[in-house]
Amino acid sequence: MSLDAAREALGRLVRDVPDYPEPGVVFKDITPLLADHDGLAAVVAGLAHAGRDADGRPVVDVVVGMEARGFILGAPVALALGAGFVPVRKAGKLPRETHAVSYDLEYGSATLEMHTDGVRAGHRVLLVDDVLATGGTARATVDLVERCGAEVVGVAVLMDLAFLPWREALGEVAVTTLMSVGADAPETES
Repeated sequence: MSLDAAREALGRLVRDVPDYPEPGVVFKDITPLLADHDGLAAVVAGLAHAGRDADGRPVVDVVVGMEARGFILGAPVALALGAGFVPVRKAGKLPRETHAVSYDLEYGSATLEMHTDGVRAGHRVLLVDDVLATGGTARATVDLVERCGAEVVGVAVLMDLAFLPWREALGEVAVTTLMSVGADAPETES
């Protein structure tokens, strides 16, 4: 499947929910996409594209998914790439020894953790999530992976919020986004 098929599925199946969770916010509901076999298959293939070389061969050892929708999307992407899957969770959710990184939010801070044996030195890693907004969670996850001595090949997301500064947070990290929301931004692969 192509990136175009993934983008078509997103456009057809993601529903706008106005004024949720608060007035003035338009929430992008992906549950109709998840419930549609063909649409889900298309976006999984589209996200997996970021973990392949120009000839279509997988170039990653591990897919890392960020809590919580990154779990839903990351695990099938890992299967499509013949790679392992590692979850990144909020502090205190993983049962064994972890690496942790804290980062600032608009109001406060958060901590993400990953098992110390989830990603090893030399692994090539693709990060998968649903939405890229300010880039804080993705940046913290990049830092966690690099702390383990692994290489981040890229970040793949269903959609980015083009009006927010996620690119600044991620710098030169390659990003594949299937849909850009707002600011009339085109879909990108950078």
